[in-house]
Amino acid sequence: MLEIFLKTLPFFLLIGTGWLAGMTRFFPAEATAWLTKFVFYFALSAMLFGFAARLDVQELFDPAFVLAYLTGTLALWVLAFGLAKWRRLPLDQAAMEAHVAVTGNTGFLGVPMLAVLLGAPAIGPVMMVLTIDLVVFSALVTLLIAIARQGRVRLATLMPLVRGILANPMIVSMVAGLLWARLRLPMPAPAAEFLSILGAAATPGALFAIGASLAERSAERLGPAIWLSGAKLILHPLALALTALILFRVEPYAAGVMIAAASLPVAGNVYILAQHFRVGVHRVSAAILISTAASIATVPAVIHWITKG
Repeated sequence: MLEIFLKTLPFFLLIGTGWLAGMTRFFPAEATAWLTKFVFYFALSAMLFGFAARLDVQELFDPAFVLAYLTGTLALWVLAFGLAKWRRLPLDQAAMEAHVAVTGNTGFLGVPMLAVLLGAPAIGPVMMVLTIDLVVFSALVTLLIAIARQGRVRLATLMPLVRGILANPMIVSMVAGLLWARLRLPMPAPAAEFLSILGAAATPGALFAIGASLAERSAERLGPAIWLSGAKLILHPLALALTALILFRVEPYAAGVMIAAASLPVAGNVYILAQHFRVGVHRVSAAILISTAASIATVPAVIHWITKG
């Protein structure tokens, strides 16, 4: 356990460094926004393209993996949604709480950290988790909020959603890399070196940006935020352990990566979504802050359990 904690500690120290820079205003909110944009559109995209271009496309998609992730995640989604409705929250707020409970920081934290902790083969399963989160669950919360606001789903609501998914640089870079791998195109040495240099900036840049953005988060609405943080850090990996290891019997290594990805704290892009729709902004902000702080202890515990079989 101590060995795993020491391996994860540098990642959280980078987050802490970003948080300290943000709290002291040495790194203001505007700088955080530009750093996040650089990581999102350039560094992380280069990393994902480079990883995807080396994958075996035929071995990437595993129906049992997808079904296990969807089943376990949907079960927790329904639980969080049901508890929110039991508390008599309106549909849009209930949908946002359910989204918080199941959406981890797979892009900015999971891709760089799990590749180091669990090995390069972890990239394929992590990319599958990231794709399902971006395509399925982001679409689900958007559609439910549209129904809550407009009474029905309109084409005007669907088109921006589809455009947003298709234009997401993480989706674009993964698809482009997989096409490159599928066509068995050679990677010229200068291009490989370019991707390596640019992609290497993704890990420190993303972690620093996570920390700096946490300095802007408030810790209001603590009751719901604590429950949602616990659901994300504890219930989500437990649900996927049941579906992946028992129900669908996913290959053990891929199942372990899935469970590790589920143990990640709430994603920062959930706050952007909440702010865009003006739904549950304070509880989402607090859940990101609390879950990221608590994950310093919970993520090493989950990874220790996985690596010890």
